[in-house]
Amino acid sequence: MAHRPHSTSQTSIHVEPPRFDRPEVEVRASSRRKKTGTAHWSGSRIVVQIPARLRGRERAVFVDGLVERLLTQRPQNAAGDASLEERANVLAELYNDGVVASSVRWVNNQRARWASCSPATREIRVSSRLRQCPDWVIDAVLVHELAHLQEADHSAAFYEVANRHPRQGECAVFLDGYALGLGLRIEDGDVDAAS
Repeated sequence: MAHRPHSTSQTSIHVEPPRFDRPEVEVRASSRRKKTGTAHWSGSRIVVQIPARLRGRERAVFVDGLVERLLTQRPQNAAGDASLEERANVLAELYNDGVVASSVRWVNNQRARWASCSPATREIRVSSRLRQCPDWVIDAVLVHELAHLQEADHSAAFYEVANRHPRQGECAVFLDGYALGLGLRIEDGDVDAAS
């Protein structure tokens, strides 16, 4: 029986702490991997396996690409407009006197707003950037926009409706930090003028 030399593959493990926009990431760099990398969920942590030869910026870009691809495949990110609209309808019953929007949808073109409402057409659009946020943040944003269907401005009467959501204040703080982390400048105006 021929004896094959025992290969000694090296794997180093590095854990990146969670950030505002992604969970903890465990990076496993293996000398057995030559070109490809993979990422998968392990509980609430993302595990990334990459070639050990990657270093510095190249390594960071490679890991970030794998993590981003995996994050966009999360079940809550796959939820479409119908799911968002259904959620808004439930929130309208709970907090907005049953006043519902004609449509609620995710959009990719909101560069300086988290969401917007057109009271004249009763449409609500929510930035796809919020897909990464906790459910309670998305709910608070939806309640805020739904309140514009009753009060088109940011008056005291508007806040009386919007603040029915119990975490509206926390949501504002969360989104300020989220915008800072993303390097965004978010506008205060979220109501589109009547067409």
